[in-house]
Amino acid sequence: MTALLELDQLGFAWPGQVELLDIPAFSLERNQSLFLKGPSGSGKTTLLGLIGGVQRAGRGTVRLLGEDLGALSASARDRFRVDHTGYIFQQFNLLPFLSVAENVALPCRFSRLRTERARERHGSVDQAAASLLTHLGLPAELFGRRAESLSIGQQQRVAAARALIGQPELVIADEPTSALDADSREAFLQLLFAECRAAGSSLLFVSHDQSLAPLFDRSLSLAELNRAARPAEA
Repeated sequence: MTALLELDQLGFAWPGQVELLDIPAFSLERNQSLFLKGPSGSGKTTLLGLIGGVQRAGRGTVRLLGEDLGALSASARDRFRVDHTGYIFQQFNLLPFLSVAENVALPCRFSRLRTERARERHGSVDQAAASLLTHLGLPAELFGRRAESLSIGQQQRVAAARALIGQPELVIADEPTSALDADSREAFLQLLFAECRAAGSSLLFVSHDQSLAPLFDRSLSLAELNRAARPAEA
């Protein structure tokens, strides 16, 4: 069986700059959790943008589910991303004017596939959102509140539920635990692992916190993958 995500001879440079990323090969298997260590300035945000189809590689290929993202138009990449990728941002990026439940259901507004999956598994999008929030430890009395009224830890759980709704094949997490203490980080990760397993999603988790690495199926450093890494980033 082919890998879920494959990078081959990937290269990327911002206009007028030297190459930031030079990754000969990388893969993520289905139903796998991978810790990728990426300090500030190492190109991790750019790499995640390429994997998500936000940017297009200068050379080489990014394949998700066998689809070459570079061969798709910008609009087709956007549709493919929302259908197959869930994203947990470092700052969570919740919409403050929406309720908790509305934030979680948001991807289903843009993806018919994720809507269908949510309905098939849970009966409705609303039930899918409620189930995910409950499993991630958020009390039901908070579902109708505006997202901005929640604590950092609670917002983190909402962001995870939003990424997982509709069972995307790939969940990308970019430093989502940086604002939490050690005990809260590990507790959140165990919940995230459980929900990824239930959804059949692979998890690509990027962080500078090496102490989390043993919790994952695999652990890599971006500096190991990236031939363009400067010595200071190794």
